[in-house]
Amino acid sequence: MADYRVPREDMQFVLQDVFKVHEDWAKIEAFADVDIDTAVAIIDEGAKLAESLIAPNARAADEEGVSFDNGVVTTPQGYKENFKQLAEGGWVGVTANPDFGGMGLPKSVSAQYEEMLCAADISFSLYSGLTAGAIMTIDQHGSDELKATYLENMISGNWAGSMCLTEPHAGTDLGIIRTKAIPNEDGSFAISGTKIFITGGEHDLTDNIIHLVLAKLPDAPAGSKGISLFLVPKFLVNADGSIGERNGVHCGSTEHKMGIHASATCVMNFDGAKGWLVGEPHKGLPAMFTMMNYERLGVGIQGLGAAARSYQNALEYAQDRIQGRGAKATQQPEKEADPIIVHGDVRRMLLTMKAFVEGGRAFSTYVGQQLDLAKYAADAETRQRAEALVQLLTPVAKAFLTDTGFEATVLGQQVFGGHGFIREWGQEQLVRDCRIAQIYEGTNGIQALDLLGRKVAGSRGELLKPLLADIQALLAEPLAGFEAEYQQLADATQLVHQVTVQVLSKVMDDENIINSVAVEYLNLIGYVAFGYVWLRMAAAAAPQVAEKPHLASKLKTAKFYMARILPRIESLATTIKDGSQSLYLHDLGDF
Repeated sequence: MADYRVPREDMQFVLQDVFKVHEDWAKIEAFADVDIDTAVAIIDEGAKLAESLIAPNARAADEEGVSFDNGVVTTPQGYKENFKQLAEGGWVGVTANPDFGGMGLPKSVSAQYEEMLCAADISFSLYSGLTAGAIMTIDQHGSDELKATYLENMISGNWAGSMCLTEPHAGTDLGIIRTKAIPNEDGSFAISGTKIFITGGEHDLTDNIIHLVLAKLPDAPAGSKGISLFLVPKFLVNADGSIGERNGVHCGSTEHKMGIHASATCVMNFDGAKGWLVGEPHKGLPAMFTMMNYERLGVGIQGLGAAARSYQNALEYAQDRIQGRGAKATQQPEKEADPIIVHGDVRRMLLTMKAFVEGGRAFSTYVGQQLDLAKYAADAETRQRAEALVQLLTPVAKAFLTDTGFEATVLGQQVFGGHGFIREWGQEQLVRDCRIAQIYEGTNGIQALDLLGRKVAGSRGELLKPLLADIQALLAEPLAGFEAEYQQLADATQLVHQVTVQVLSKVMDDENIINSVAVEYLNLIGYVAFGYVWLRMAAAAAPQVAEKPHLASKLKTAKFYMARILPRIESLATTIKDGSQSLYLHDLGDF
């Protein structure tokens, strides 16, 4: 596998020139000490960690995997030492509350760091990523006592975190979970039940693991409205903050998986484990979903990171590998054959990857910017508008970034040909590791239902308006040389409007319409959103090309995206217009 190189210049370009995030930071008290120079310094330091420490160990860690022995999970060689360095650098608490030792950086900056960590090694990134999610949930919903007891050690990386949702019989449908929480006399609760697919549920990286567990109280209402959230430590914590006795929670086994072999995916058994309520009784799901917007963007970035690594590997291979002859204009007669990058089909694959990677980086930054504004903007109108965009784009970020990320890893494998199928070059690991991102944190089909059913249909299309307004604002300032592409994006937004009106008009008469076309609808929004960020990048790059010639590639890739990828929306729209009709011609016995 080629050495991983963090795309520092492109990350700075997206932050500074495309989205001008520093202008937002200047208006936000929480980011008073953050500017572009700070962001660049963070990216540079994170890049050193990803390139020199994490990425070189990824393949060996995948081959070794985690080991399980009578409840004890051991991570691959190098992980414990690398995690210690990560923690000592403060990287577990990149966006965490400074009051408890976090960096308190904007999400738009941490998105860049998350991408490089995922590109370096998705498995390794999960341990700190899940901890960051647990930190956020405790900080926003935990009592002052819970914050004081747990946050500092979690943010410092001395302790890790996990999120325990799924049960053997309850994956997406959390309303039917069976884990129970029985009140104790001291105000704590006895937690009993089994959770599966728990990332980082047990490992040897930290002294303690703090589990956030969904469970039901004895008087819980039926369904999802009866779920509460509890903090359950692996080891109890003494009054002086030191680690006490072992709690009643143990790892029953680890899963043997297609990918992310170095990430411990655990079955966790809670046997009267002592836990503490986080937030209000029966309000566990809303509390958990507070951090889901961040976590689901984070999972999307896993797909982006894998795609970025795939593109770098495939590009280097295509430049070096000589096979056959290209067109006369590209031939190198002094060599026995030409590099495969001269061939049209290889260029198609490389440019598709490049368009997905750089478009995904811009899109994830755009969503991160909205998360920052929704949480920190001073005026209510800005916060509300950003929150609407976050609601709309979170399922798109999770699903579309992982779908295009997986496509990019497969394309990279295809560029390598047979060498992409064998272990030596590392491409097959990227395909395996990326695949899970389309499944966990809510499958991409569930994300599509959330987008079309809950967000678009649920708001009667109102949540679409801020995105379409941002696109219209871009189109109002045409870019010379891109007249056709701007018109194409205008037509695409009109198609979104038409399709949305058509679907909403059928909802009352066709109970299957939402679940029949949701995936196609999400992809439609994803491709149009990428068209928007690509033309924003072109508009930001064009004035600088004379001074920075490398930005000419942005203009060329933008034209490629609009010509070769955005037209996919036409077939999606045709499928959406079919509604549920062709899907429900079959009776159950006809399959």
